[in-house]
Amino acid sequence: MTAVSCLTGNQREIQALAREFAMKEVFSLANELDPLSKEMPDELIRKMGEIGFFGVMVPEEHGGLGLGVLEYALVTEELSRAWMSVGSIIRCGSLPRGLRRDRLAELQPKAARGEYLGAFSLSEPEAGSDVANLTCRAELRDGHWILNGAKMWCTFADRADYIILFARTSRVPANGKRHQGISAFFIEKDSGSFPQGMQATPVRKIGYHGWQTFELGLSDVRLPEPALLGEEGKGFYIGMVTLDVARIHTAARAVGVARGALEDAIEYAKQRVQFGRPIADFQAIRFKIACMAAEIEAARSLTHDACRLYDAGLPCSQEASMAKYIASEMAERVTSEGLHIHGGAGYTTDFAAQRYWRDARLTKIFEGTSEIQLRILSDTLLGKAESSE
Repeated sequence: MTAVSCLTGNQREIQALAREFAMKEVFSLANELDPLSKEMPDELIRKMGEIGFFGVMVPEEHGGLGLGVLEYALVTEELSRAWMSVGSIIRCGSLPRGLRRDRLAELQPKAARGEYLGAFSLSEPEAGSDVANLTCRAELRDGHWILNGAKMWCTFADRADYIILFARTSRVPANGKRHQGISAFFIEKDSGSFPQGMQATPVRKIGYHGWQTFELGLSDVRLPEPALLGEEGKGFYIGMVTLDVARIHTAARAVGVARGALEDAIEYAKQRVQFGRPIADFQAIRFKIACMAAEIEAARSLTHDACRLYDAGLPCSQEASMAKYIASEMAERVTSEGLHIHGGAGYTTDFAAQRYWRDARLTKIFEGTSEIQLRILSDTLLGKAESSE
């Protein structure tokens, strides 16, 4: 029994809705815009908001669909099959933990409609996997927070309505953990601009097109005191609390991208004729496609298992890390095989094969690299090594 065959009727309906939208509204747009490194249009985001893709997990009383992380993963896979950036942007409708209740009630319905979207800024030039190493500073002066430093890898920062940004507000206590003293800030801004004192430089990416990713420079950025999210010095936990869903989301993105590579490879193999017959008749190609399909289904099943644990309220950090690791490693292999099946044509921007390959490679890096996932899993299974913090 496959992961897909275990879905309920309602889950199949939202999956079909997302699949139809992805292939009718997104796929051709991706083929047109991605080779030119152009951004997804506002009209596409508006349509996604109308359908409810930004509010899949938002409670109905706050304007969302009130569904679980499994439905979120189903939508993510379908959108990512067409363009991974579109499967990624739906996360921007999730407001952060620590937001005051009155602001949450005010903003969540807009976010669920795709009318109030955010960006996330945790990493720095010297703080990637080692996020506790961040050095961006925030000081409270005369009722305002003053931020200085540099941030890295902030996707959608320009078009977002707010940025969740992490900065150090106090030194590490003696004999304390390095993540202590990190605080989170809710920076509201106008879409299409940046706050005074914040400079943004686009990162020259090889993939993940459709939206821009930025390096941010902060020079005396001034925020009102209520911009602090939650307790001062406890921002690290705000950043980490959503990691299970983030890793499941990445696993679903990886599965979607890999499925795109498989489906396109099957279509191409049936049409491409060499030595007088379609290359789909050759055993080497047939076996490649069979392996691709098997690997995708295995990763999807593991991802759905993690989803069901999360939706049941059960611990799933280990399973989320496993799903993220297995799915992202699989996606790089499968998309590479898909490109290879296309031969020389796969190495051109005339076919989507190269887009899947470029985007799949990123899934092994963000939301915790493959090595970080292996460290998490080995620490869970063996206990932390003596040298671990």
